[in-house]
Amino acid sequence: MAVGQAAMQPSIYLDNNATTQIAPEVLQAMTECWEAGFANPGSQHAFGRAARTRLEDARESIAAILEADPSEVIFTSGGTEAINLAVHGLTCGRQGSILLTRGEHPAVREACQFAAASGLLLRELPVDQQGRLMDSEAIQMLDRSSRLACLILAHNETGVLQQPAGFAAACRSQHVPLLLDAVQAVGKIPVSFRSTGAAALAFAAHKFHGPRGVGGLLLRRGLRLTPLLHGGHQEGGKRPGTEPVPLIVGMAKALQLWHSEHIERQQSAAALRDDLEQLLRHSCDPVRIHGSETHRLPNTISIAFPGVSGEALLVSLHMAGIACSLGSTCASGSAEPAPALLAMGIPETICRSTIRLSLSKNTTADEIRQAASVITATVQRLRGTAGSAT
Repeated sequence: MAVGQAAMQPSIYLDNNATTQIAPEVLQAMTECWEAGFANPGSQHAFGRAARTRLEDARESIAAILEADPSEVIFTSGGTEAINLAVHGLTCGRQGSILLTRGEHPAVREACQFAAASGLLLRELPVDQQGRLMDSEAIQMLDRSSRLACLILAHNETGVLQQPAGFAAACRSQHVPLLLDAVQAVGKIPVSFRSTGAAALAFAAHKFHGPRGVGGLLLRRGLRLTPLLHGGHQEGGKRPGTEPVPLIVGMAKALQLWHSEHIERQQSAAALRDDLEQLLRHSCDPVRIHGSETHRLPNTISIAFPGVSGEALLVSLHMAGIACSLGSTCASGSAEPAPALLAMGIPETICRSTIRLSLSKNTTADEIRQAASVITATVQRLRGTAGSAT
């Protein structure tokens, strides 16, 4: 295969935190629904009622797996819309402050910044060197001016998992709604909306082998939410627009598949992740794995190769057939150190040498061995190039 072709069609996909390949069973369920459940679920005729049945069955299935009430499930176009709906809906017309960690996903951070333009103050919650919320300090920041708190449940870059129960309890005692960004958590680890104590929780189907273009927001019963959109009565008046029933059915199917296999999937992903980390530690020393001393998603590695440019490594791996991503965000055409890593106290030079490798249920042991070999050769070559340049 020519280099150009390899670049267009990577042979090993390790960018599953960006999106996952849709499962064949999900495609089948969606195809069947496009044919038999095509009608508008708001219509009163038999076709509409058939579509409505499929929609509500999917809602009940998702609610059961996430331990929520079906009435708490609001369908959206994805995680970003769910987050924006929660931030807007829970702060619109209010004055005070929003609490969020420095390393929040851009969907949360920018939604909060937009809310701040209306007069709300943004206050940053502290995290420790592993990226975990510092509960006692965070709880002390809650006061009468707090209108919303935001916390990423599983970090998209490091995979670090938060334990939100204590902070959530404090938020409830202060009557401050807590929004959990669970986009990277749902469909990868067990998530119980009821147990988190959160007021709202966002998720997206394409992170767990479902279709893109659909997600959801869980909203605790009794909370008032100002709609982000206007024009219809759908989703209890909280999210107007004709529901995309086949996409919702696909999301429910993907979550059902995960639920039936979640122990096996978690164990397999963690074993492969650990194997890859061990191989890279042995062959690419020095390396630094962010968040490795705390609980992480079983599929995620945020790894730095000191002395190597993350951008150069990413491009070289792409050309060699390994699809992964940077541990940084892009701004104004240049790579900027990831705020989440900086918040953990990681030096900027290490941040700039970081990439993210993320696995899925489709990742094989043979792919892990191949990826380790390619990454090792690439890192050694780039380190040699950097050394000769100095």
